[in-house]
Amino acid sequence: MMKYAAILRGVNVGGHKKIGMKDLRRFMEEAGFKSVQTYIQSGNIIFEDPKSRQDTEISEIIEKLIKEHFNFEVPVIVWNAKELRQAVDENPYTRDYSVERLYLTFLKTEPGNEALEEIENYDFPPDLYMVSGKKVFIYCSGKYSDSKLTNKFFENKLKVPATTRNWKTVQELCEMAN
Repeated sequence: MMKYAAILRGVNVGGHKKIGMKDLRRFMEEAGFKSVQTYIQSGNIIFEDPKSRQDTEISEIIEKLIKEHFNFEVPVIVWNAKELRQAVDENPYTRDYSVERLYLTFLKTEPGNEALEEIENYDFPPDLYMVSGKKVFIYCSGKYSDSKLTNKFFENKLKVPATTRNWKTVQELCEMAN
């Protein structure tokens, strides 16, 4: 059975869009997902889907569960375990920079060619980024909150839903899924 990671955007941040992870695990299990685990409170879920559905279908199911049980909408990005492993293996910044300065922006879908061409015009040294498929690898020289390479920046420029996690979280999710 394939394992997946569901990454929720903007939950349990500053008292907004509160979702209890214990409740979410229960609702997902009731919906038929197996071995549901969560990691920290920011909306990171590892699970198995016995029906082996497409990422987009799983995402829609979880979004509906959240709307039904918590009464608000949350974008959900679903990647399979193989995609997570590829992201960890492909990060171009892990050799040269401390993991405390690395982030991954998860994209719901691959951006279009026009958006990819446009984003090449943006450069914010000493911070770095690289778009690769449904991934944006980020190196921040200082605090992420001070960088221009925010989740909102990538959503606006790439025109796809996105959510960002620090590299420690990405590594932990990869370990849980593989």
